[in-house]
Amino acid sequence: MTKEILDAQYWEEAWKNDPDSFANRTKKAGVDPARSFDHKAKEFNKQVFSEEGIRRTERIIGWLENQGVNFAGASVLDVGAASGGFSIPFAERGATVTAVEPNVPLSDLLLENAARLEPGSINLVRDTFEAIDLEAAGWKNAFDIVFASMVPAAGDWQRVENLISCASRFCYISMAAGGTEHGLLDEIIPLITGRRREQGNSEMYYLLQLLYLKGYSYTSLVTREMKSVEMSMEEAVYEVMAMLRVHQQPDDQRARGIVTDYLHQAYPDNKVVFQQGGRFGKVLIQTRDQNMYSKRG
Repeated sequence: MTKEILDAQYWEEAWKNDPDSFANRTKKAGVDPARSFDHKAKEFNKQVFSEEGIRRTERIIGWLENQGVNFAGASVLDVGAASGGFSIPFAERGATVTAVEPNVPLSDLLLENAARLEPGSINLVRDTFEAIDLEAAGWKNAFDIVFASMVPAAGDWQRVENLISCASRFCYISMAAGGTEHGLLDEIIPLITGRRREQGNSEMYYLLQLLYLKGYSYTSLVTREMKSVEMSMEEAVYEVMAMLRVHQQPDDQRARGIVTDYLHQAYPDNKVVFQQGGRFGKVLIQTRDQNMYSKRG
C-alpha cells in the first residue's frame, strides 16, 4: 500500500474511475454541464452579484492577492466564467480576461454585466474548455493566471493538467472538499429513500496528492461556505429532480409527486428558500516554478 500512496499513476486512475466523482456522477445521470444552468441562470446571476455574493468573491480574490497574484495588466483565463462573477472584478482590477462559458443564458448575462467595462477587457468564448484545441488556439502557457472555480474542466487529473498548461504564472482551482450541503435535497431525499443523503468523497484529496507527487509548488485553503438560494416552485422542482439523478436516486413519477407535494406544503407562497454550500478547497499552483523544474529535469 505504501508503494501505491507514492505512485502518481495510482492516484490518477483512482480519480478517473471513482464512481462518486462529480464528473462520473453527472455523466452517468446524463446531465449536460453546459445546459444544467439553463433554468436558473437569472437567479444564479442575482446571487453572484448580491451583497453576500460580492463579499464571497472579494474574500477569494483577496486571498489570491495575499499570495502574490497581481491582476493589474495580467492576462486571465476564467474557465467556467458563468455570468462574470469573477471575470468582471478581474477586469476592474486591470486584467484582460478570456472568459470561457458554454451555457447560453449565463454567457448572455456575462455580456450584459460586462457592458459597462472598457471594450476588449473581457473576451467571451462560448464553448466548453474540454472542446478547445489548446495548441491550435495558442493557449499553451499563454495566460498569466488561469482561474477555474467549481467546474467540470477540473474533473480529473488530465483535465487539471490541461488547465495548468495554459498558465505561465498561476493556476487557481477550487472544488468540493467533502460532502456538499443542499438544504432542499437534504429535506427531500429521506422522503423518497427513507434514509439520509449520503455524502460524497472529497476530490480535493486526489488533487492535493497529485500536485505533491508531481512536484508542484502550491498553497491550499479549505473553508466552509454557505449561501441562501431562492427559487420559484417550478425552478425548485426542476432543480431537485436534476439533483436526484446526479445523486443516483429515483427520479420517476413517484419521486416527482413526492417532491411536488412536499414543496407545496413546505413553501405555500411558491417561494422556495434554502441554504446551500459546504466545505470547499482552494489551490493556487505556482506554475512558473513548475516550468523551471520541468526544464531542469
